[in-house]
Amino acid sequence: MSRWKELPAELHPQVRQLIVRLRKLKDRSELSTRQLAAKTGYSARSWQRYLNGRSLPPPEAVEAMARIGGDDPPRLLVLHEIAAERWAEGRVVTTGAPESAPATSAHTPTPTDQRPYGRHLRVAVTAGAVVTALSVSAALLLAVRLTEARAQLAHDRSDAVAAAPATVSESLVPVIYTCRLEQRDGRWYAGLSRTTDILLSNTHVGLEVAEAQCLLRRAGTAPGEIDGVFGPKTRRAVERMQKQNGLVVNGVIDPPTWQALREADPK
Repeated sequence: MSRWKELPAELHPQVRQLIVRLRKLKDRSELSTRQLAAKTGYSARSWQRYLNGRSLPPPEAVEAMARIGGDDPPRLLVLHEIAAERWAEGRVVTTGAPESAPATSAHTPTPTDQRPYGRHLRVAVTAGAVVTALSVSAALLLAVRLTEARAQLAHDRSDAVAAAPATVSESLVPVIYTCRLEQRDGRWYAGLSRTTDILLSNTHVGLEVAEAQCLLRRAGTAPGEIDGVFGPKTRRAVERMQKQNGLVVNGVIDPPTWQALREADPK
């Protein structure tokens, strides 16, 4: 279990909550900061600053950590959005009261003193709006990716087989891919993609997902239909396969998982 340094005392509680969440995800992934840098594109020193509260990570780094640790990216990005506001507030330089002010002057209540709950209400409303916007954005992104994948499939089929009816993109029915398993140089391929390192997780769609689904079925952890959509069934199949092969169980298809899927004799 990792032993973390104490976070700076001046950190806002919501910034501290985000960093503690990121630390738990790193512990769950069992990756060092160097391995984390290789997977996310952010240097090991950057991750040390992020995880020790010396610097606020960018949203792209937070999303990458969520996918590696098996967390929900939109939910973690909401925490980051709130933490970023608190981080910015902590760096605003304000001027104090004049030193020449009489010590005996009475304190005059301000609107802020009289209404302590207005600020918290605005924060709650803002957080709710952010959560709603991120949920809608995620749904739209999934719909756009699925439409693009269907259009690409129809185009590929029309080029490869002239007699094949292009009904997928016209009627928008679910796409069902065909697995054409073959072994080359000790590795298995399903005829849809030859990738070995692309990261796949929830909301991803396309030929790479269909390739992984075919290989999961061959490995004995069938994900259901080969539809090119990374949904809950595919995630559970990935977790079962990772557990059987002694990999980090995170439900994400990463390079080690690709390697195990393409091995001729999986464990």
